Amino acid sequence: MKLKISQSELEVMNVLWREAPLGASEVISRLEPQKDWSARTIKTLLSRLVEKGALNTEPEGRRFLYTPAITRDSYAGPATRNFAARLFGGRAAPLVAHLAEGDGLSDTDIAEIEALLEKLKK
Repeated sequence: MKLKISQSELEVMNVLWREAPLGASEVISRLEPQKDWSARTIKTLLSRLVEKGALNTEPEGRRFLYTPAITRDSYAGPATRNFAARLFGGRAAPLVAHLAEGDGLSDTDIAEIEALLEKLKK
């Protein structure tokens, strides 16, 4: 499934991946301190995500609760591969090298990558 989610829509998805189900007013309250978006803008983003199949809605009284229809991992995998394909010809090494430039990787990140590489070698 090739789902295109804009950066703004991704901000909404991140809220719901962290804590769901939430009503529109709760999503708005989570995003207001971080973004300069109106409630109407956030409701529009929620509607778009429902239309795209990224969110499910469930009625609760007079409001709807939103829950992700996709997991972060199921979205991140194809999105990351698409990003790597567009910028680095699909190669992982240049992507990691680019991330590492300018202190982009912490010691923890490096240890996790090393552990993953060891696991992949087996």
